Order: sequence, then C-alpha cells, then structure tokens
Amino acid sequence: MDQAYELYDAILCGNAKAAGALAQEAIDNGADPGGVVASRMIPAMDEVGRRFECGDCYVPELLLAGRAMKAALNVVRPLLAAGATERAGTVVIGTVQGDLHDIGKNLVTAVLEGAGFLVHDLGVDVPAARFVEAVKEKQPDILALSALLTVTLPAMKSTLDALARAQVRHRVKVMVGGAPVTRQYADEIGADAYSDNAFGAVKLARALMGENPPCSTVR
Repeated sequence: MDQAYELYDAILCGNAKAAGALAQEAIDNGADPGGVVASRMIPAMDEVGRRFECGDCYVPELLLAGRAMKAALNVVRPLLAAGATERAGTVVIGTVQGDLHDIGKNLVTAVLEGAGFLVHDLGVDVPAARFVEAVKEKQPDILALSALLTVTLPAMKSTLDALARAQVRHRVKVMVGGAPVTRQYADEIGADAYSDNAFGAVKLARALMGENPPCSTVR
C-alpha cells in the first residue's frame, strides 16, 4: 500500500498508533512536513468531516480520528515550527469559567490543527482574564469559546465584555460553540460566528480567515 494512503487511512480509521508511526516514517524518508500535513492529514480529516455531515460516522469515530490526527501532528509539529511553514491562522481556544467539559473542545482543537491552524488550548474553567491575557500574548486571529453547561453561558458574555474593557476585542474574531449555545445567543453577546459541530468550526475558521465568504453560522 502507498505510504501516503496508509497515513490517510490510519487517521480515517482512528488508529493513533499507526498514524504516529507512519508520520515518523514519512519524515524519516525525507518527506516535507508541510506536505505530509497538506497531502495526507488534512484530506483525511476533511473526509471524516464529510462522512460526519452525511451521517456516515458519529462522535466516537470523530474522537478516534482526532486522536489519530494528534498523534501524527505530534511528530510533525516541531518540524513545522522550525521550518516556519505557513499556517492557516492562529486560534486560542478554551472552555469558559465554571465548565470542566473538554471533549468537544478537544475535538475542535484536533480538527483545527489538522486543517493547518496553530492552536493554543487554554484548557477548561478558563476565567475571562486568562482569555484576555492570551489574546494579548498570542495575538491570535480567532478566539474560540466552548461551553457545555447552560449555567456557564454567561461566562461567554463576560469574556467578550472583558475583551472590550481591555480594548482588545477588535483584534480578534470570536467564535462560540457547545451544546447549549445557539446562533441567537451568539448574536446577543456579540460573537462573530457560531458553529454547532467541530467540522463546522473548521469551515467557520477558514471563513473568518477569508478563505470563504464569512457567515455568522456554519453547520
């Protein structure tokens, strides 16, 4: 089997061990790290996204594919940084204060990285001040806020308010998501965009970076 297809297939099938090993093999054989990501890894995650949208795979398969992608990225990421490979953009992501859920956030992180974004993951239960600090420090193109609990939704608005008070709101596009989040709520708090799933978030991030016409909701 062709090595490029093997890595693609390993990610598609959610085989993290094989994905990491095949990525290392490709690098050892002289493959360009950026080429490995662009020609093998991103297409695999795009196909997972297509299957998810068509109802041909579900959240467990998405999580497995995300882990496999992360295993391969762990191999090539240091080389990408060293080679200053052009990235799709920079994202700071985190689950808002009071919320300890991270499965959705982790999946969004994995697919964004798979799509070529540099992602700084702040983790869970992130206070508004930490998001403000990260925007100042990392200077991201996009700030992604996640929440799974309805009671933590106000923390999203608090975060946007904190960005405004710190006079950095204009520096970054804010996208929001999570089970209780709706387009209406995103509009109410002044978020730039909203998506209800991980692969929609990738489309959204690309749109916010100008790759596609932007819209307030991507599904």
